[in-house]
Amino acid sequence: MKTIITGGAGFIGSNAASRYLKRGHRVVVVDSLARDGVRKNLEWLQPQGALEFHQLDIRDATGLASLFRQHRDAGQVLHLAAQVAVTTSVRDPREDFEINALGTFNVLEAMRLAGLTAPIIYASTNKVYGEMTSVGVTEKDGRYAYQSLPAGVSEEHNLDFHSPYGCSKGSADQYVIDYQRIYGLRTIVFRQSCIYGYRQFGAEDQGWVAWFMIASQLGRPITIYGDGKQVRDLLFIDDLLDAYDAAFASPDQAAGRAFNIGGGAGNVLSLLELVAYIERRRGNPLPHGSSDWRPGDQKVFVSDIRRAQTELGWTPRITCPQGLDLLYDWISQNRELFLELSATIA
Repeated sequence: MKTIITGGAGFIGSNAASRYLKRGHRVVVVDSLARDGVRKNLEWLQPQGALEFHQLDIRDATGLASLFRQHRDAGQVLHLAAQVAVTTSVRDPREDFEINALGTFNVLEAMRLAGLTAPIIYASTNKVYGEMTSVGVTEKDGRYAYQSLPAGVSEEHNLDFHSPYGCSKGSADQYVIDYQRIYGLRTIVFRQSCIYGYRQFGAEDQGWVAWFMIASQLGRPITIYGDGKQVRDLLFIDDLLDAYDAAFASPDQAAGRAFNIGGGAGNVLSLLELVAYIERRRGNPLPHGSSDWRPGDQKVFVSDIRRAQTELGWTPRITCPQGLDLLYDWISQNRELFLELSATIA
């Protein structure tokens, strides 16, 4: 099996690449190496198996077209390359659009023109549902919760792109679905919630679970935006990779479909609850500052994962408490790596 992974040196991509390399796949990693820490991930991957690396930006349509022609025999494609932060999209909306919307279009066109029949999974986001102001939110036990969505947000909920990031990822999300309808590509959309786990070099504006843990162990300042009662459903990286496997195993059934992929209603956590968890692990208080809410920040997002459970036969296995312990311990065990990167992770 040959697997192509765009963004394959990133947090999710490197974990996926490692899994496939260990299975004996030939893995083609495409990455611009623009994000902090990804070169370390690439170094970690290189001795693990038949890895082929291309330093290529997905905005380079010509380069992508050439690569997909060269690898038209690939058996599966993961499109993970993206600009991933809402704050960055507000600061530079053009770059955000060119990477997320145009870059995804370039990937789809490269596949179409090369005649690839392999299934492709696109990593979309829960931000395609917007701020969800029409959904009733209440406060319960010191955190926000939906008033009338006990299982969370389903794929039938109205799309409402909010922030340049939401618009760019949402546009790409819809292009991916339409390329199945119009061109017959076996495209699959995963609207991913809060993914966390090993090799996540979190930053203040993206990867908040990892960032809080890293900053707490390195003595870096932490800021809570809003009141800290915001809730997300958390999904550990190994469970996400299992979901990719499940979709690739049923490509014809999954093609042209969008799936909400997260921890679901059984794995939710607020920012303040994460602070409390870290304080228990540290054995002392965790100093943190506060600031205003950020654009498009949902008070609650919990994925309704029943479609993936029913159609893909997938369900998360790692509970939130288990996953938090796994990540906290991994960061502790790799403190020297984070110290080396600490000048650029912020």
